[in-house]
Amino acid sequence: MTASHKKSFHKKIISILKDILNVLKIEFQTMFKDRGVVIMLVLAPLAYPILYCSLYKNETLIDVPLAAVDCSQSPQSRELLRHIDANQNVAIVSKYSTLAEAKQAYNEKRVHGVVYIPADFNKKLNTGDQTTVSIYCDISSFMYYRIINQACSNCVLAMSNQIQINRLNATGITGESAKIVANPIPYNGVVLYNESAGFASFLMPAILILIIQQTLFLGIGMITGTSREENRFHVLVSSSVHRGGTVRVIIGKSICYFIMFAAWSFYILELVPRIFNLPHIGIPFDVMMLMVPFLLATVFFSMSVSVFLPNRETGLVIFMFMSLILLFLSGVSWPQSNINGFWRAFAWMFPATCGVQGYIKINTLGADLRHVSFEYVSLWLQSIVYFATTCWAYYWQIKKSANRVRSVKDKVI
Repeated sequence: MTASHKKSFHKKIISILKDILNVLKIEFQTMFKDRGVVIMLVLAPLAYPILYCSLYKNETLIDVPLAAVDCSQSPQSRELLRHIDANQNVAIVSKYSTLAEAKQAYNEKRVHGVVYIPADFNKKLNTGDQTTVSIYCDISSFMYYRIINQACSNCVLAMSNQIQINRLNATGITGESAKIVANPIPYNGVVLYNESAGFASFLMPAILILIIQQTLFLGIGMITGTSREENRFHVLVSSSVHRGGTVRVIIGKSICYFIMFAAWSFYILELVPRIFNLPHIGIPFDVMMLMVPFLLATVFFSMSVSVFLPNRETGLVIFMFMSLILLFLSGVSWPQSNINGFWRAFAWMFPATCGVQGYIKINTLGADLRHVSFEYVSLWLQSIVYFATTCWAYYWQIKKSANRVRSVKDKVI
């Protein structure tokens, strides 16, 4: 390469960098001049994680109110109720003599469950017969059902085991032998990755990823809609911006969004889990490495879709419509293996699906990048595909803008 060619090459590189920086500068100025965009790209990422985590900061339900109907009125029935009431997750707040009275309290939402002990409870236990304890659970909320059923069932099983040991003692089998006969296969449950079985530790990691994607999408959609509305030709990219070419415009805009949300990602995915004691056993470097393709894929996806948004309000409609759908399709509330094939394929169109799965595996399950290679590679592939679609969409818009400008000039002449 001759000296003149080197000089020309250097000038071209400098020209490209200047164009990119010019687009970057314009995009930042546009962003901070719009109050709505500032709310979505600055205030929403700051406030949403705090708001959602604050709502579920208690993790589990405590002292869920129960009603007790003790028709036996025996020492053993009272002992069972004391054991149930001693459980921190439930509390027996009222006792009734009939099931009808307890049902009325349940219908009035004063209690969320009823424990019914029949009149022959003590008699059957003393005669060696099998008896029944009925547990009525409020399943209008799955949390109520799980807490009540688990607490009452554990107490009933513990009492049944002790009664069996007492019966074995009466036959001459005592000590450790009686315990082995009563419980030949002891159950040892170990809760992994969410020891408190908390709702926030289960759901919030997925919501944090969705907050990043949805706020970024809505912010870009609002900027795009505003640009289209303010441009007299109603096109996405005005002639004052596209002088650097399609790729330079896209790179300048994407750098702007990437820089802003790289900082927000560190705050949302690293600081917020530590503030609210959510699972954070992953290596921060691995989380940030996963976020690089996730942010790029989200930026290019949002820029591609924004081409088809006629105004800034359309992005808000899509935001509200898709948020809950994306949460269900992410594979958190329902296993992806049991999702219909069409919807499973549809879910992989969105960066949040891979982002949620990868982040949970790293930050909750303690995996590293090797264990999330599928999600990591998928996000890079999405980045490449959506970058290509963004280039096509912006090139089409730039050509459309140039043609309209040329048409107006021809009419004037």
